[in-house]
Amino acid sequence: MSISSDLQSRLANVKLLALDVDGVLTDGGLYYTETGTELKKFNVKDGQGLKLLMQSGVDVAIITASDSPVTRHRAKKLGIQHVFLGVEEKLSVLKSLCQTLNIELSQVAYAGDDVNDVPILQNIGCPFTVNDAMPANRGAAIYITQKNGGCGAVRELCDLLIQSQAGFSS
Repeated sequence: MSISSDLQSRLANVKLLALDVDGVLTDGGLYYTETGTELKKFNVKDGQGLKLLMQSGVDVAIITASDSPVTRHRAKKLGIQHVFLGVEEKLSVLKSLCQTLNIELSQVAYAGDDVNDVPILQNIGCPFTVNDAMPANRGAAIYITQKNGGCGAVRELCDLLIQSQAGFSS
């Protein structure tokens, strides 16, 4: 895949990939058992991509409006240390995390699929969205995945980041 030199330099500068969950790490479907237990389907390829990205030195965070124990469990299984659930004001949480990590918003990549993610997308260095995102997100993103949320889109982003950073450092 060919990417512009502007996108290449932005990707090479990323120190943190932050993600929404529903519609990005999942297909956006909400599944419930007859007792009301919530279930979510995560893509194993996305999980492997996140592990590889963290091994390459990029931090990963989850920032989601959902407050699902399923998400906390998935994040723990993947080794994601920065997990923020039940967040209404995502941008302020991201700014606080950036202060903690001593990085700039320009060094953040974020993937979000719906309108509550747009404020972050408008304020960071690498705004991403998934193929099946809402139009406002598509308009704010510098990169739209070929895959839909929950179907390998996050792996696509992780691979892009890893390749861009490796290419930049050689």
